[in-house]
Amino acid sequence: MDQLHVRYLGRQPYEPVFEAMQAFTDTRDADAPDELWVVEHEPVFTQGLNGKPEHLLDTGDIPVVQVDRGGQVTYHGPGQIVIYLLVNVRRKAVGVRAMVTAMEHSIINLLSGFGITSEARPDAPGVYVNNAKVAALGLRIRRGCSYHGLSLNHDMDLSPFQRINPCGYQGLEVTQLKDLGISSSWQEIAWALCGNLVEELKYSSHSGQQLPEPEAIPSYPGTN
Repeated sequence: MDQLHVRYLGRQPYEPVFEAMQAFTDTRDADAPDELWVVEHEPVFTQGLNGKPEHLLDTGDIPVVQVDRGGQVTYHGPGQIVIYLLVNVRRKAVGVRAMVTAMEHSIINLLSGFGITSEARPDAPGVYVNNAKVAALGLRIRRGCSYHGLSLNHDMDLSPFQRINPCGYQGLEVTQLKDLGISSSWQEIAWALCGNLVEELKYSSHSGQQLPEPEAIPSYPGTN
């Protein structure tokens, strides 16, 4: 099992994808290949297990979904690249910290290829450019397998971040690739990031030569 299967789900509401991740994790067997799910979400705030209501400032008409990853509240919306890592970490023999580091390095190396210096912070997981957050991270491990993953701001409306304290930090600035001068398409960046994850997690390859055609959210036997 040394290859990552990439699924591109197109633009989707958050909750059905979240439920599908849980179902995949609960029903996969020891031989199931690891997968990356690449998706763009409709507007949503997601509140992690440690989330505090005071970090939801003025959510307005954007729904808030309670989720089972770590961390506080973040925003997902059109123009953001989201990649979920569905990895059998027990089989892969990789710990949570190593998974987080792999995600951080994948984004840092991507930005470096465009001449942009970025960094990770030990006290606030994510990737930052000049103290502004460009990517958020969050994982859940269940049955020895990971789900959730990373979100990278590509070309989006950033104003919803002002309705929350992003990741629980008051006044935290956010940025995006467009504002950093990167004009590559959503699909090009997403596929390059998948390649970086393959390298960082030491898989032999990922399936295909480019981001595949969009597919429906997968469903699994015995789940709703």
